[in-house]
Amino acid sequence: MNSTATATSVQRYVVDATWQRFAHTVVAGSPLAVFVTTAAAQFTLDALEGSAPLTLSRGQRRLVDRLLDAGAIHPITAAGVGPSRREVTVVTPQLGGRVRTDGRITVDDGSSIPLAGAQLRLPSNRGPAAARNAGRTLVTTPFVAFLDADVTAPPEWIEPLLAHFADPTVGAVAPRVRGEQGSPLDLGNEPARIRSGTRVSYVPAAALVVRCAAFDAVGGFDDSLRVGEDVDLLWRLDEAGWRCRYEPTSAVWHQPRSNARKTLAQEADYGSSGAPLALRHPGALAPARTNVWSAATAALAVAGQPVAAAVVATGSSLALAPRLPQLPARAAISMALRGHVASIRNLADAAWRTWWPIVTLGALVSRRGRWLVVATLLVRPHRRSIARDVAYGWGVWRGVRTHRTLQPLLPRLQAFPGRGSSPRSSAATLRS
Repeated sequence: MNSTATATSVQRYVVDATWQRFAHTVVAGSPLAVFVTTAAAQFTLDALEGSAPLTLSRGQRRLVDRLLDAGAIHPITAAGVGPSRREVTVVTPQLGGRVRTDGRITVDDGSSIPLAGAQLRLPSNRGPAAARNAGRTLVTTPFVAFLDADVTAPPEWIEPLLAHFADPTVGAVAPRVRGEQGSPLDLGNEPARIRSGTRVSYVPAAALVVRCAAFDAVGGFDDSLRVGEDVDLLWRLDEAGWRCRYEPTSAVWHQPRSNARKTLAQEADYGSSGAPLALRHPGALAPARTNVWSAATAALAVAGQPVAAAVVATGSSLALAPRLPQLPARAAISMALRGHVASIRNLADAAWRTWWPIVTLGALVSRRGRWLVVATLLVRPHRRSIARDVAYGWGVWRGVRTHRTLQPLLPRLQAFPGRGSSPRSSAATLRS
């Protein structure tokens, strides 16, 4: 699949929340990237910042495509653009319960009592991936919307998603999935390109619209995965060159589990998908991503050497300025310092979400280990409860044992930002 877009001739965009512009240089995206542009590109950058309509020339299209692929800008969809609702079929995999009579295709995934009104029944329970694939065989429209039985969608939920398919390179679009506070299905209110290793690295298939040609080209869902099949599909679509987008202006509601025990069991199931996903996509799944200098800063702090940690963080930040002469020195230093802070928070999050057995063992045998527990609790992001993180980590370790791989436990170390890049390069990726 060629990633060069040939979308509608007039298009509007919104810049990402990370966007910073310094004359001819833009810093934005996920991971953060530096784009060095020419003087001729200033009109395009002005229009992007003002969300003004653009009729793109070939040169402008190349710049816009690079910014889109980096997650630096996002398309603003217009009403009436893209396929109509008549061109999409809704497929729902279901186990038990009552079938909704709203025109969707319901696949009975081997319910003990056959579901009345289901268009297709599997002889045994094979999981949502197999049920969705089976439902796809009954779809005759160019687009398929997968909508789980425990998801409630407003009547207008699908139109903002379909508008993205005016771009023929878009393979899948997902809405925001709301639920209980801290739900891993809710990816926030900022639009994004879906790609491993980025701010929105996955979306749930609880609500997902897919171009059938793209779905078929990558072979659909992996039937052997009962959990994580949606992550695997999105990553394969992205690897094949299809753009996958997260559109939070459309939102659906996911019914939370009925009690805490079921919620924690669900988190453990999510964690257990880490090992099979890591084996299918080497390097794409890591509990934490950091550069070597941020890792060194964190290690010194944990070792009880705060002064040395501060020296390493400050020194590496100062060293970034000459590596990125396209940026003002103050901006480069500030970027590196903020990267260190974000990286340390990321490591603290991984300490509880994935590495908690090691952290707990350390706390039992050493005072420094107990200090580490307190420190990570203070700096970690506070989106989820500790109980949910522990349950997820339990699932990760269970998958590690079952599949005999350590990949889901290993952090991914990046090179120091700017290393190997030239001042004349069009984009230098900063992975801090």
